[in-house]
Amino acid sequence: MATVTEAPPPLTPTAPEKKPPRKRGRLVPYWLLLPGILWLVVFFALPMIYQASTSVQTGSLEEGYKVTWHFATYWDALSDYYPQFLRSVLYAGSATILCLVLGYPLAYLIAFRAGRWRNLIMILVIAPFFTSFLIRTLAWKTILADGGPVVGALNTLHVLDVTSWLGMTEGDRVLATPLAVVCGLTYNFLPFMILPLYTSLERIDPRLHEAAHDLYAKPITTFRKVTFPLSMPGVVSGTLLTFIPAAGDYVNADLLGSTDTRMVGNVIQTQFLRILDYPTAAALSFILMAAILVMVTVYIRRSGTEDLV
Repeated sequence: MATVTEAPPPLTPTAPEKKPPRKRGRLVPYWLLLPGILWLVVFFALPMIYQASTSVQTGSLEEGYKVTWHFATYWDALSDYYPQFLRSVLYAGSATILCLVLGYPLAYLIAFRAGRWRNLIMILVIAPFFTSFLIRTLAWKTILADGGPVVGALNTLHVLDVTSWLGMTEGDRVLATPLAVVCGLTYNFLPFMILPLYTSLERIDPRLHEAAHDLYAKPITTFRKVTFPLSMPGVVSGTLLTFIPAAGDYVNADLLGSTDTRMVGNVIQTQFLRILDYPTAAALSFILMAAILVMVTVYIRRSGTEDLV
């Protein structure tokens, strides 16, 4: 009887063994992050820790300050200066709304209608950055001067009658009023609103507008259902970039306002540089930071988007 022997299975080529990656290569990303981490630690974390310790100190500049964990400074600062906190939120919120109302149409124009003029309009938007923040604010003192063409035009149109009734101006005067401060904030922070809006609008696929047109959607419906929802990351980014610095600003209120329009930034500056009450100034800074952090967190969650530009 013949026996059938099975042929041995064919030999499969074995892949060469991969050498484990070197540990040095795995550390490269961390070495690249090290300069940024050191920058944040030295110029952000350490000053924050120092200011936190200052806010709970007691003493005077002559005798020296000591950490006594005097947390009552926070309550005293809030109870003494809560009008300035409310005024800062009101002015910053008003400027943010005005920036959104003025900036969205311009960003839309640049993204969809500017054509060959796009680069020129973008240069005009960022042109205020070519000059000093202080110079731009001082220019508004000339623009809103008593008896100037702007005030005269507002008087002719009876706009100042409405703003006086709202408490934004006093009679025929615009300078040293809340309206002047809000105008300064709006002008100085308007580019921070336009640039994120333009970036968000430019990302929208134009075929979505064509599809809405093919479905017989009216322009206002297309904007409400397509354009504005897709531009929400830019809206959120722009409002944050405008509201946060505006709430802590003190230059506009100092140069364009009066003692009745002082914001919390003016109080912090006075406490640090003139009165030399460092614990109160540090406490005010932390209260402002905490308030802005809470408002920003609630705003981002309510906006329904975390995809910021």
